[in-house]
Amino acid sequence: MIKVQNLVKRYGSKCAVDNLGLEVQPGEIFGLLGPNGAGKTTTIRMLTTLCKPDSGTIEIAGHDLRIKRDAVRRLIGVVPQERNLDLELTVQDNLMVYAGLYQLDKRRQRVDACLDLFGLAAERMTQADKLSGGMQRRLLIARALLSQPQILFLDEPTIGLDPQIRRGIWDSIATLRNEGVTIVLTTHYMDEAAVLCNRIGLLSNGRLRMTDTPGNLQISAGSFMVEAPDSNGIKRTLCPDREQAEMVAALLPGALIRPANLEDAFIALTGQEL
Repeated sequence: MIKVQNLVKRYGSKCAVDNLGLEVQPGEIFGLLGPNGAGKTTTIRMLTTLCKPDSGTIEIAGHDLRIKRDAVRRLIGVVPQERNLDLELTVQDNLMVYAGLYQLDKRRQRVDACLDLFGLAAERMTQADKLSGGMQRRLLIARALLSQPQILFLDEPTIGLDPQIRRGIWDSIATLRNEGVTIVLTTHYMDEAAVLCNRIGLLSNGRLRMTDTPGNLQISAGSFMVEAPDSNGIKRTLCPDREQAEMVAALLPGALIRPANLEDAFIALTGQEL
């Protein structure tokens, strides 16, 4: 569904995206995992036609983005990081206005279906600025799905939300995957990437360091983490198996052994923290 080759974007002397290449398969959730400033949002903006790359190519469902921008826009839905709702309108009217802009057929039916899918039907006449942060995020995703896109782009979909609301959003995203929607999301939450994504790309300083399944990324870095106090705080050592972890721990007073997680893998593979 998505094929990116040698993608580059610079802002002055800063290279925000550096020779990025990736492929996203139909029906999968692909995550770009990285800290703030890694190039995640810039990548999404290029993939969704909002800014032009300095070099490289992007194909969306077989369309070359350089010459088929309008065709691509008809295939995609975008949920930005910022909550760019019309706060003076009701939930229903936010969707109806958007449906009108897209000149959708059977607009009321599409609006009703999206309200039901995201648990917003009871709030249809509520003004958008009266919604909680989680409900506003649900409304943004519902709005992006009005045109029934083949590909949905989610830029930090749960940023700033509490854990319970985040998990509700995760359930909605998983439902979309089960319905065959291809999803690309950015996140700096390792638990979000581990739970949702079929594959993850580790993005650091504009470069894609590695792409694999969450499980394989963890294994590639090490299966167990040994943590022990030292003069600088905590000394951490990744080990490939339990036997080696126990050998390392035996040499370090106060050491604890725990299973390694995706954040450990990210730090080991990129040298950066999330």
